Amino acid sequence: MRAVVFAYHNVGVRCLKVLLARGVQVGLVVTHEDNPNETIWFESVAELCREQGIPFITPDDPASQALKDRVAAAKPDIIFSFYYRHMLPVEVLAIAPLGAYNMHGSLLPRYRGRVPVNWAVLHGETETGATLHEMAAKPDAGAIIAQAAVPILPDDTAFEVFGKVTVAAEQALWTVLPAMIAGKIPRLPNDLSQGSYFGGRKPEDGRIDWSKPAQDIYNLHRAVAPPYPGAWTIANGKTFTLVQARLAREKTPDLPQGLAVVDNCMFGVCGDGRALRILALSADGQAVSPGELQQFLSTAA
Repeated sequence: MRAVVFAYHNVGVRCLKVLLARGVQVGLVVTHEDNPNETIWFESVAELCREQGIPFITPDDPASQALKDRVAAAKPDIIFSFYYRHMLPVEVLAIAPLGAYNMHGSLLPRYRGRVPVNWAVLHGETETGATLHEMAAKPDAGAIIAQAAVPILPDDTAFEVFGKVTVAAEQALWTVLPAMIAGKIPRLPNDLSQGSYFGGRKPEDGRIDWSKPAQDIYNLHRAVAPPYPGAWTIANGKTFTLVQARLAREKTPDLPQGLAVVDNCMFGVCGDGRALRILALSADGQAVSPGELQQFLSTAA
């Protein structure tokens, strides 16, 4: 089997390694240039291609005729997309006679769309996973080829869950690939009426509304905790970012909603009277100690 692979991020690296381990001939990899404004905490598909001697390109426009021609010249039997960040035109998908398949970071049909791991954590899900599915004109809408599930534990951050989903993607692809190579590709229904679709998230979506229940705010923190931009709040004109937090077991005094310091411990008091115990807090990229926060809050008051 000869493949053209669109890939980026850790899932791209791990799934590309699965193809190579299963003996798939990768004639071309299409990936992205790293964005200098983005925190790059993940592995490099381009570096893996250099190590393995695989030709790769980083085009700006996946809909260009030049890219279509380059893919066609590679003569793929099959096309894969592993966390590539652009939708692929139908004309590109049609080049490979065995079809085109994408690895998505959720258990489809749930959490179609962008950043599915972050959305699953934000909504307090206890399970997610990875789904290999057939690509179509509509995002994450094609038939399901393989799935693998992973748990989301109560204190898992999106970063930790993403690590599990990367392994799930590797396992799903490893398990189904022999059948795909043999031309026996399983196709299960992807009933979109039973699922959900979400768009991308921006740093400003991480602003904390302290009037909400503690569990909701904790889920927000877990969904965007570093290396993502983090949940943040403004106190007396200064922006603070939650770096590490847990749901508080301690009972906090009758305090107003928002940041507080009690017995040299930092808390975020929530709308239901419960609180988050803040283990690490930052402002302007610098760590903030309980003493510094208390001094700031008392001075500003």
